[in-house]
Order: sequence, then C-alpha cells, then structure tokens
Amino acid sequence: MENSPEHLDLNPQLCRSRQQRLVSAMQQLDLDSALLQQPENVQWLTGFRPHRLMGAAVFLTADRHCTLSAPNAQPDNVAADEITTFESQWCCTLRQEQSQAALEALLASTGSLSGRIGIEVSTAPAHAGLPADRTRDVEPLLWRLRRRKDSDEMALMRRAIECTAAMYQTARDIIEPGITELEVFNRLHDAAVTVAGEPLTHPLGNDYQCGSPGGPPRDRPAAAGELFVLDLGPSYRGYYADNCRTICVGGSPTDEQQQAWEAIVGVLTLVEETVKPGTRCANLYRQAKETLDAVRPDAFFHHLGHGVGLFPHEAPHLNPNWDDSFEEGDVFTAEPGLYWPELKAGIRLEQNYQVTSGGVELLTPFPLEL
Repeated sequence: MENSPEHLDLNPQLCRSRQQRLVSAMQQLDLDSALLQQPENVQWLTGFRPHRLMGAAVFLTADRHCTLSAPNAQPDNVAADEITTFESQWCCTLRQEQSQAALEALLASTGSLSGRIGIEVSTAPAHAGLPADRTRDVEPLLWRLRRRKDSDEMALMRRAIECTAAMYQTARDIIEPGITELEVFNRLHDAAVTVAGEPLTHPLGNDYQCGSPGGPPRDRPAAAGELFVLDLGPSYRGYYADNCRTICVGGSPTDEQQQAWEAIVGVLTLVEETVKPGTRCANLYRQAKETLDAVRPDAFFHHLGHGVGLFPHEAPHLNPNWDDSFEEGDVFTAEPGLYWPELKAGIRLEQNYQVTSGGVELLTPFPLEL
C-alpha cells in the first residue's frame, strides 16, 4: 500500500509575517486594530481555517498582538498570541449565532474595542455595535495584500494543482464514446481525493460537459468527435487550483478543431512571453481577443483569466472591466477559448502561472493536446 500524502499547513512564522504586513498597512491608515471574521482572512493571518459550517474571528492590534477566537477547542500550531474559544455547537447541533458568539469570546478576552478599528464591511455583524466614525473597511486592503503568495501558500496551491494533474490523466485514460459526464466527474473526484489524501475543502470546479462550452456534469453519454471541456478547480485546505483542458472524444480531432487548438496555444505563448510585473492586464486581454477574433469573430466571449488563491477569482483580472497590472507574487490563470457549433462545441485551455521578477513560472506543465 502506498504511503499517504503528507498533510500540508500554513507556516506560523509566515503567518506572522503576513500579520506584520497588515499591521504596517493599518498604521498607514491610522488604525489601532483590525477585527476580522471571513474564514479566508482568518486562515491567511493565523493558519487556522474553521470548518465550513463554523465561524471564527481574529483581533489584531497595531502592536502586533493577535487574538484568535476559535470554535469549540483550541487549535494547534497557529500564529496567535492568545486563543479563546466559543461553543459553535450545543449537543452536536450547530448554532446559528456563531458570529456573535465568536465576537463575544473575543471581547471577554480582549476587553472593549477602543480606537479606530478595521473591519470587513461586507460581513461586519450589526451586533458588533461599532460606531461608524471609528471603523474603516479593510477588505480592499486584505484582497490586495493576499495577492502576493508566500511559499507556504504556494505549497498548498501546488498540491491542489497536483490534484488536477491526476484528474486530467484519469480523464485521458477513461474518456471514450459512451461514457457519461457524471461517470467522468465521479472518477475525477476519486483521483483528486487520492492525491490530496483527504476530502477537498471545496467542489471540483465548474465545467464537466461534453459537446458544450461548459457546465455541471449530466447523465449524458459522450459521442465520438465531440470535445469534452474540463475546467477543474479543486481546493486543498482552502487554496484553489483552476485550470482547464479539452479532450477530443475518440482521440481524432478534425482539422478545424486542431486549427482552433493551435490558435489558443498561441495565445498562451503570448501570455508567457508578455507577462511581467507592471504589464497591464487589459492590454493583454485585448491582444488575445484580437488574435482569436482573427480566427472567428467573437468566438472568444469570456475573460482571459484571473488571480486565484483562497478564492477562485482574485486580482489580477485579465478582463477589460478592470485596470489591473501584474505584480510579482501574483498567481493567475490564463484561459483563452474558442467556441462554435462545428467545433462540437468549443475548446478552452487554461494554465496557472506565478509572476516572478522577470516573467512567469508555469505551474501546470501537463499535456495540452486534444
């Protein structure tokens, strides 16, 4: 029997470094503390990620004192100076007021919340009772700080990407005329969990349809000559992968399908040759759109890609509706595609990259062929 995969966690020392980055930004905003409850931010700062049905909270002061409010029991190996707990369940029943309970446990530990406080406005509970003139929304700041992925974050993301590599290999082994989309989904889920060594923290991505640009799996058999779009996004301990391959059912793509595939690969080459810190994402999108429109106008109708990490879609946005620029440490996807009926029904290829000081590192070096 093969050894189980090593379980990975965030490094407490690097969590402390992230706390320092947040404190430095808080000081520039004249904030005395930050009160945070979004699970992604709790995990990013402390290494503790609560169960998806349970809450938690973090209180970080400008003098770098971190208090974690955790459900039920104190977690091990987290970056917190003080840990308090609250009951997220009563007699095994989940409480609906966990957010309030987490805050009450914090207040019992830290005392009153004085001074100017940074909060997540979209999830700030009304019962916190904080005057508006003493609070400031720090969500945009946290989204920006989370763009640069540290080495411990990359280890978790690479594990999620390893899951997708196994999923695509399984797909190439099993996809043949007659197999249903649901059977492919089930077999790919098994491959991902085997690599992860544990249940995944989030679903497996968006697209498992054959003869379609994408969508959830159906009880529908694949037909020879159709293209099977697999856009996979497993999450390992909160960190996402997001990449796509397209497989020709029966293994004999038409000349039209192959030519479209070559044009899409050309856009990925453009990305790899163009992106470096400071490159404007909207300009890259426009170049890609022009390239693919030359093959067939408006057959590419979605974004070119996006950042990925603790959330499936983060900055930078490879999308003309934003004016982002690439930054060193970004992890992003590039996913050019072409879709029209004669392709049965389209091709999308998606790679994952990390931006380095001089360009990009490819994180998904597994086969792209149809």
